[in-house]
Amino acid sequence: MEPRVSLITLGVSDLERARRFYEALGWVRSKASVAGEVAFYQAGGSALALWWRERLAEDAMVQAAGHGFRGVALAQNVRRKEEVDQLLADAAAAGGVITKPAQDSPHFEGRSGYFADPDGHLWEVAWNPSFPLGEDGSLRLPD
Repeated sequence: MEPRVSLITLGVSDLERARRFYEALGWVRSKASVAGEVAFYQAGGSALALWWRERLAEDAMVQAAGHGFRGVALAQNVRRKEEVDQLLADAAAAGGVITKPAQDSPHFEGRSGYFADPDGHLWEVAWNPSFPLGEDGSLRLPD
């Protein structure tokens, strides 16, 4: 079985606020979404879902409580260096919090920064010329 990420579900405290935030960043809601219940977005070959935090915790049979750093960051790689700054500015304008302003990376030959969505989910925005994007926006790691 080939490993893959098919769907990422973010538990949110306010579904409408989260939906407005992601749609302000250009995400397009799928018809599979259920108003007031769950919002789905196509993300290349995967999908992103926004679902009530309490319901996600209940479904996974874990406690919903928990704040601060979760040990996870999602990422969006971009095609051009300038797009890192633009996407971070768009996130801030939509209500996100910039946790690390865009800067040239000491870890790779590129540029990156981070924002947190209204529920604190971390997103890295990165331009990394060593990880070129395909025509469809997919990232393929070097062999």
